[in-house]
Amino acid sequence: MKKHILIIDDEASIRDLLGQFLTGQDYRVTAVASAAAALRAGQQQRPDLIISDLQLEDSDGLEMIAELKAMFPAAPVILLTGVLFDAKVVREILSAKVASYLAKTSSLAQILAEVHRLLGEPDLRAS
Repeated sequence: MKKHILIIDDEASIRDLLGQFLTGQDYRVTAVASAAAALRAGQQQRPDLIISDLQLEDSDGLEMIAELKAMFPAAPVILLTGVLFDAKVVREILSAKVASYLAKTSSLAQILAEVHRLLGEPDLRAS
């Protein structure tokens, strides 16, 4: 069965791009725009991996991630954000809450490599 990835981002262009790309890489993808929709989607279909923005219109991204991690403790979280943090913040704060932190400017190949790593799959890289 295909692995399920839950994408949470209030920017439609990011949701669409990631959703189409990861679907093309043979994942089941649910892409939502808000924390409330993410919690509903998670209840309907357990995610194997979560990719989330930090700044959402309806919630603090870290609070929502904490809620999702409580519901799905085995699902790793990739924080994909335009907010840049220094290494100390990533190490001391974010690493306790998320499995990976990537800038929104990361290439699709980098994002896919993290997806593979966190799901324990070989990194075959997008062609």
